[in-house]
Amino acid sequence: MQVTVTVPATTANLGPGFDCLGLALGLYNQITVITSDVPAARLEVLVTGEGQGQIPTDEANLVIRAMETLFARVGKRPFLQQLRQTNHIPVSSGLGSSAAATLAGLLAANALLANPLSQADILQLATQMEGHPDNVAPALYGGLTLALTTKQGVQVTRLPISPMQVVVVLPDFSLSTAAARAALPTHVPLADAVFNVGRMGLLVHALQAGDYDALAEAMQDRLHQPYRLPLIPGTTEAFQAARRAGAAGVALSGAGPSLVAFAPGQHETIRTAVINAFRQVGLTSRSWILPIVQQGSVVAVENHEN
Repeated sequence: MQVTVTVPATTANLGPGFDCLGLALGLYNQITVITSDVPAARLEVLVTGEGQGQIPTDEANLVIRAMETLFARVGKRPFLQQLRQTNHIPVSSGLGSSAAATLAGLLAANALLANPLSQADILQLATQMEGHPDNVAPALYGGLTLALTTKQGVQVTRLPISPMQVVVVLPDFSLSTAAARAALPTHVPLADAVFNVGRMGLLVHALQAGDYDALAEAMQDRLHQPYRLPLIPGTTEAFQAARRAGAAGVALSGAGPSLVAFAPGQHETIRTAVINAFRQVGLTSRSWILPIVQQGSVVAVENHEN
């Protein structure tokens, strides 16, 4: 049996939507898992693309950990022969690479066992592994998602969104999610909370209506970006450069270091301006112009029985 899972990249927070808003982007990781009828001497793991030579090929591999989590939950485990990972989402970039790996493993394992768990179950397991649902939800469902953690578990609402393209720029700078989390305060002023609540409502409107004029104000944030921007050299200047080049709204993608910019046009101009801003502080960058995609994770199953 062979199962292939394709999972999109995601950008979360989007300024004021800290830990709850996320978008699926047209950049993908894909895994293929092959089983056999008899136990293999060992699971062959092949990683190509992003993270090749960096991602573990043993039990520490996040895809394998996710698969084993689901097998343990269900109480069944097939004989695994080969895992192939083809990665286009950069690792530790703020583009949801760990959420993609976690979901890919869970969805593949579920398919191998004839889908004993629902999509909602997969969402809960992935959120438990990730620690928060803002990347998991759009990676699973696609489009724009609002994800909340409640006493009953994770609740996701998929929101309509206008067709858009975004500019993503990733400076060559290492920033772990743990370090970005550690920079955040444990308490914030009431005025800052109110500031974000209002702008998050405006942001949802702007994304749904394609209201680029509203995005500049809607993507302002006081809860996380003021504490994270100083961790990434050149980012404040990159934000300013993006806006001068025509970006309607700019934010860190997730915890960074990627930056995401929204604009009705001039995407190449914005990309060049941001790259040049990072170059001024000695950082090279990689960049993409990506569509927001409505399709989330896709699972394909092939049975090899004669």
